[in-house]
Formats: sequence, structure tokens, C-alpha cells
Amino acid sequence: MKSLRSRIRPEQLRELVLFLLIILLLLFFSTQIDNYLNARFFNRVTTSAAIIIVVAAGQTLVILTRNIDLSVGSIVGFTAYFVGHQLALNNGMDPWVAVLMAIGVGALMGGLNGLLVAYGGVPAIIVTLGTLAIYRTLLVEYSNAQTVLTSTLPEWLLNLPRAEIFSVGKMDFRLLVGLALLVIVIFQLLLMYSAYGRRLYAIGSNPDAAKIAGFASRRIVFTAFILCGALSGLAGFMFLARFGNITVVAGLGIELESVAAAVVGGVNIFGGSGTMIGAMLGAFLINILEQSLIRWFAISEFWRDFLLGFLILLAVASDTLIMNRLRSTWERRPLEKMDNETDSGSGPNRPTPSKGGDHVA
Repeated sequence: MKSLRSRIRPEQLRELVLFLLIILLLLFFSTQIDNYLNARFFNRVTTSAAIIIVVAAGQTLVILTRNIDLSVGSIVGFTAYFVGHQLALNNGMDPWVAVLMAIGVGALMGGLNGLLVAYGGVPAIIVTLGTLAIYRTLLVEYSNAQTVLTSTLPEWLLNLPRAEIFSVGKMDFRLLVGLALLVIVIFQLLLMYSAYGRRLYAIGSNPDAAKIAGFASRRIVFTAFILCGALSGLAGFMFLARFGNITVVAGLGIELESVAAAVVGGVNIFGGSGTMIGAMLGAFLINILEQSLIRWFAISEFWRDFLLGFLILLAVASDTLIMNRLRSTWERRPLEKMDNETDSGSGPNRPTPSKGGDHVA
């Protein structure tokens, strides 16, 4: 029977700890806030987290390659306004056309980031910090200081946030939440079973070795930025559906929340390790904490950003001090076991006892 150590990897342990932490948070706040664990809170947290989960999935792909995308908030805002404006002009537009339009616009923006990072050799933090401002400025110019109003949007879009897949009592499993979970499942499978996913990990773990191995590192990084932009565009459509009224500040701060969700969820900021499931749990943890603190006592926007920054620092520190040590221990123990078996004569070259010797049946 395999030992627990051989069946659970450090990343899985991190996800288990996150899940338990979410349970503990819910139990703690349930003792502090009256009528805390109710259907309304469940619906609000899951719907709010859905947008961050989709963006965090894209952010995870980029971080795995030792890069970062700080422009995702501006991409979410621009696609939300652009698609909203097009729907306001043409209420008869097919829903799938609107979704594909958002994904396509986001992919183009992400592709520009990837082009400059992968083929231009410019550090990702510099590129995406610049495009964060550029895309936001494009939104300001495109909008001409006008707001997309819910009164101008088609009925199907306004009903989308309340659309549910199934319900348990008053708790609704809504379509937007299902879409976010579908994204996580698809990209988790991509990371686990596709050649592209394995190469993402390889590039993040050791870029030089990946290059020597013949991986098309530039194309892989470029594709990661395109996918990140496409998922941010999808999140922009979800943002439009949820809020309806879209202004030039739409999506502001999502870049910080997506990085926090990924890093708190165990995605190594230095690349090479992490999962979509961890990023999803990180998004839920952050959202539950935010929603709970708002109900527990009035918390300002400043302190919310402080909390996100603190969680990022805590996650990076714990990953460096604890998870790296755990990974080293996980990798060292099989080697130590082999050495001990060799020293004690129990390895593969151990002599077999003669047929005439004593033995236990």
C-alpha cells in the first residue's frame, strides 16, 4: 500500500489547507454575524467569485511561465464596455456572437502583450503595466465619457445573472458560476494531460532547460498571453451581464484580485507550479473574506486592497519558506529510501536465499 506521502503532493496539500481554511472562515464568521450562512450569502459569494475565477485561470497560465499580466483588469473593462455598446446598438445580436466578440477582443489585447513579451523580449511586468494604462485610455476615448445603461441592453442579457442550472432550496447554482467552473475543469485538464500544459510547467521551472530540450518557448508564452486575454474577455462579458451599467472604471482592481487568487491558491509566482483548482479556491477564499468583513464591520476600499496585498505577501512567503521545503522533502525521500535499501542489501541486487535455507511461508 502506498504511503500518504507518495499519494499527496505539496500542491495538493496546499489545496487541502485552503479548503479547510475556507471552512474555518465560514464557521468563525457564522459565530460573529447573525444569519450569516444563508442562501443569499451563498448566491452572492459564488456569483461574485465567478468573474475573478475566470480571470485567475488566465493569470495562472501566464504565471506558470514566470510572467505576469497586470492588464487583465483593463481588458475586462474594455471588453465589457465594447460588447455592451454593440449590444445597445443592436439588441437583436445573437448571444453567442456577443460572447465570441468579447473573447476575440480580449484575445487580441492579450496577443499584443504576448507579442511584446515573447518575441520582443520586454519584461512582462513592464509590458502589461504599460498596456494596463493604454487599454484603460482606449476605453476612456471609446466611451466618450458615456455609460452603457441597463435600459439599452437586451432582455436576455439582463436575465443572465439570475439564470440557474439547478437549485437546492433557496441556493441557486447559477449559469455564470457553472461557466466559471467549466473554465477551471477545461484548463485543469489541459495542464494535466496535454503536451502544452506540461511545457508550461517546464518553461516556468527551468527556461534554459526547456530551450535546450527544443521547446518552442516563445510560441508557448505567446499562446499563454492570448489565452489569458481571451479569458479576460470572457470575464468582461460576465461583468457586463452582472452589472449592466458599465463606466470607464469597469474592471478596475481585478488585476490585483486575480494575482492574489492565483498566488494564494498556490501558483508559484516564480513559475513552474500551481493548479487551476488552487486558483479557484484562492478566489473563493478572498471573496468570502471580503464579503464577510463588509458584513462584520464597515471596511473601506483602502483596507480591502491592503488585505489583498497582505495575502499576496503571505502566500509568497509561505510558498518560499514552507512549500519549497516540502517539495524538497518530497523529492529527497525516494532517493534516501533507495540509498538505505542499497546499504542494507535490500535493493534490486540483493542476493536471494538458497532453497535449503530457513524461510517463513
